[in-house]
Amino acid sequence: MDTDNKISRRSALKRIGATVVSGAFATSGLLKISSCTPSRGRRIIFYFTGTGNCLYIARQLAGEDGEVLSIPQMVKHGKYEFKADEIGIVYPIYGHMPPNMVREFIGKARLEAGYKFAVLTYGARKCDAVEIWDRISRKAGNGFDYIGTIIMVDNWLPNFDMNEQIRIDKHIPENLQKIKEDIAAQRRWHEPVTEEERQIHRDFLARTGLDPEVGFLMKSEKSFTVTDACISCGICTYVCPRGNYSLTPGGAETSGDCEFCFACIHNCPQRAIRFTEIKEVNPEARYRNEHISLMDLKMANNQGI
Repeated sequence: MDTDNKISRRSALKRIGATVVSGAFATSGLLKISSCTPSRGRRIIFYFTGTGNCLYIARQLAGEDGEVLSIPQMVKHGKYEFKADEIGIVYPIYGHMPPNMVREFIGKARLEAGYKFAVLTYGARKCDAVEIWDRISRKAGNGFDYIGTIIMVDNWLPNFDMNEQIRIDKHIPENLQKIKEDIAAQRRWHEPVTEEERQIHRDFLARTGLDPEVGFLMKSEKSFTVTDACISCGICTYVCPRGNYSLTPGGAETSGDCEFCFACIHNCPQRAIRFTEIKEVNPEARYRNEHISLMDLKMANNQGI
């Protein structure tokens, strides 16, 4: 009968999504990451990313010969010892602090290099992020010679409309060029922090009740809801750096410690992932760095490989 060949739009989308994802994995070399052994190249840069900003900066700083390594993948596979002429790290600041996974990595890492640099990305306020990273890294025995910041598109959905953020000229190329020059010259410098910036951070901690030794570490099941718009494409299961998402017969589900990086909510093609309690400025606007593909984020964060 003709009806036997008819499927709903929802079923069709689910099938297409599964086919596209599996095909892309097979042709992208994604599975090679699990067996990759970092080499002792001249420059190694580690990064953490949710929407691609830090991956873009890491690639730009690595140049043609540098090696760019995902922190979630290094943590996943227990790789913490590295030696190179130069070692860098690029991460986004959350509440002026590093992501919890970045803390975990630097706390266990043994980084041997003649020059170490860190570039922290932010969208609105950096406050005393430079001093915070200096304290954390030195405590771990991994002090950095250079620590600077660069302003990017702010992907914090509760406060910003992504469409408006994209239109703002934040002079990224010019700022990035200055950082490139500093690092090429192996400049030893920490970006200055004002007392006002320190006080803003102290006020922020008092207001939010966040533990400064932990930072933003939430529970995924309490923070996000997956709506009926989910088509089980599986993208959320690949882009979450903690592997919090899984597919069930009823769609995607999430649970576990959450970095609040918003990789899941920004990259869901159906906008099926929503905040449980937080109200967004523009619920229909999403963001991914224009230089970074969805496959790039899957390769960076997939915890199933």
